[in-house]
Amino acid sequence: MKHVGIILGSTRQGREGDKVATWVYNHTNEQTAAHYELIDLRDWPLPFFDSPDSPGEIINGNYDDPQTRAWSEKISSFDGFIIVTPEYNHGYPGVLKNALDHLFSEWNGKPVSFVGYGGGAGGTRAVEQLRQVVIELRMIPLYSEVCLPRPWSAFDDNGETKDTNLLKKLLGIFDILEKNIS
Repeated sequence: MKHVGIILGSTRQGREGDKVATWVYNHTNEQTAAHYELIDLRDWPLPFFDSPDSPGEIINGNYDDPQTRAWSEKISSFDGFIIVTPEYNHGYPGVLKNALDHLFSEWNGKPVSFVGYGGGAGGTRAVEQLRQVVIELRMIPLYSEVCLPRPWSAFDDNGETKDTNLLKKLLGIFDILEKNIS
């Protein structure tokens, strides 16, 4: 069975990402073509990227830093990704950029989709920037995405979005992602 990582790209205290990522993850139980796993960057305290070697030059995950080696092993175990990201100041969080920049070949050829969240734009600008980055990492960005405006008021007491169109878009992400996993 294929393995898909759902990366929660914020480590901010009081983040809305917990609600959003939980909503995404809770709907994976309806999927049968892949196993999904939530990856919270709080659990991966990578140092700021400062290696003298480009990750593109590292072979077989042979990184100097033990945390980076563990991150490499984790990311290598996945066949595709959904990145859940907030939008901060028209961009995505530095911790997410740092996690992406630590590796290269581990990302190559893997499909990725996005769930953005934030103010009125729902994370669209963060997702636009991430698309540029994942292309450089030789990932396969998929067209479908969910952009969730105002997550602090978007969910009901059961953790479901009040806008049923968002759930339809999320289920579409799963379908397209599972079809594109090799």
